[in-house]
Amino acid sequence: MSGRAGFFEVEILDWKTKKQLCFLDKVEPNATVREIRLMFHKLYPRWYPARQSIKLDPKGKSLRDEEILQHLPVGTTATLYFKDLGPQIGWTTNCLYYWGFAAWLAYYINHPLYTPPSYGKKQINFAVIMFLLCEAGNFSIHVALSDLRRNGSKTRKIPYPTKNPFTWLFFFVSCPNYTYEVGTWISFTIMTQCVPVGLFTLLCFIQMTIWAKDKHCTYLREFKDYPSLRMPIIPFLL
Repeated sequence: MSGRAGFFEVEILDWKTKKQLCFLDKVEPNATVREIRLMFHKLYPRWYPARQSIKLDPKGKSLRDEEILQHLPVGTTATLYFKDLGPQIGWTTNCLYYWGFAAWLAYYINHPLYTPPSYGKKQINFAVIMFLLCEAGNFSIHVALSDLRRNGSKTRKIPYPTKNPFTWLFFFVSCPNYTYEVGTWISFTIMTQCVPVGLFTLLCFIQMTIWAKDKHCTYLREFKDYPSLRMPIIPFLL
């Protein structure tokens, strides 16, 4: 034990470069992970607690806020790893975003002066079929991803196509669930032929592309044999 009996020392390293970001001295043994996040935040204001992932191992799971330092498998000098999760959107902001857009879309679509799609029922029927196919694809991808963790397995694996044709998009992209989600909103845009819906679809595509790129990079970093043909969200392009 160090000369500071009764206290812990906490070293926080960057999860990727292993560079030391800070060294916290005289940390109480009963300090929680949340309290350590707050200490780290004081040193790096741009990394607020919700943006921090604190781990015992660079490739391990994030520690929960309520976990207590002295109960972790560490010595009196603990080494923790930090990963920046990026800007986080609070649930209130998220709800306002979606409900705000929903109200705006509903106003235009239900307005007395709303103009039906140019090609009438043919356009609507085509869009409905596209919508249903994309929803079926999205569901199939989520089932395939959940099957990777059967029996409570925590081992990360590369997702591959199954016998279900909707999962064959895994041959070309890392996040086909986002591809199908964007396809769903494109079909809704075609169905309504409404500018606000098109704008919402564009914003969804931008956000999902950001998420897909981040996940794609994580796969490339974690798996040396990751399929080289795959792109993040759009086959052969993006």
